[in-house]
Amino acid sequence: MSEDPVWEPPEGSWASSAARRRNMQAIRSRDTKPETLIRRLVHAKGLRYRVAARPLPDLRRTADLVFRPTKVAVFIDGCYWHGCPEHYVSPKTNPGYWSDKVPRNVERDRDTDRRLREAGWLVLQFWEHEPSDTCANTIAGTIARRRGGRPRPD
Repeated sequence: MSEDPVWEPPEGSWASSAARRRNMQAIRSRDTKPETLIRRLVHAKGLRYRVAARPLPDLRRTADLVFRPTKVAVFIDGCYWHGCPEHYVSPKTNPGYWSDKVPRNVERDRDTDRRLREAGWLVLQFWEHEPSDTCANTIAGTIARRRGGRPRPD
């Protein structure tokens, strides 16, 4: 009977162990708890939107909620992955990789914001730690103003 080989991360890999690799692969890139809660609240206000959609077809980046008619793109960013100024903490394991990755994410986010604004879109960005009802109210009010109306009362 032969033993299963022990998994070793490839040279230069971001995964410092098999367990870390499993954990990192299990992290959702969409449909996170903050996203789904905000979506439910916005939907309850009568607004309809696209989920995880490209606001611009030529831009290979997606927004969490996209309101095409009013050209509003909503991003609900995770504190770790997007470098929240309040909550981001540098990693203890494999700091070389992660210390480079998060600033690249932030740079990509700002580039996305710039491209969308140049195309006439309004970008709304929220952190995962912000109160969901506050985010939903801001989104609803913004959409109503862009439509030229008033927000629907709760």
